[in-house]
Amino acid sequence: MPLTSALNVDVAHIIQLAVAPVFLLSGVGVVLTLFTNRLARIVDRARMLEDRLRADPHIDLHEDLAVLAQRARYINYAIALGTISGLLVTTTVILLFTTALLGNNMTVLIAVIFSAAMLTLTASLLVFFVEVRYATTTLRIGGRWRL
Repeated sequence: MPLTSALNVDVAHIIQLAVAPVFLLSGVGVVLTLFTNRLARIVDRARMLEDRLRADPHIDLHEDLAVLAQRARYINYAIALGTISGLLVTTTVILLFTTALLGNNMTVLIAVIFSAAMLTLTASLLVFFVEVRYATTTLRIGGRWRL
């Protein structure tokens, strides 16, 4: 079998192997979009409250702003973890191609990096869950705290 034919078979096989991580990367992108949209809503709400506070300094909105600041921190952590997950997934794909083209056996490294990607994605979803729970437990309806 000529070298170019063998290389084509290897690259085709690696592309098949890389499809799953690439789909995962697409999912991570969607999750990051969700997180950034949620952060944007938190920031918009905080700016609105800050404007109200500037207009009438006698209104006590500091507790509401503190809640929004904590929620923003949670979402920032989720975004950071999700981004790290995406970077690890792309590293996995790069290593898959490197293994195919150079003939190196990096199976363990690929497995470790892909596992780390899944763990950071899981952590980002857990932090998101914490933020959502925090948001719902600190929700005020009609001037009363809802728990």
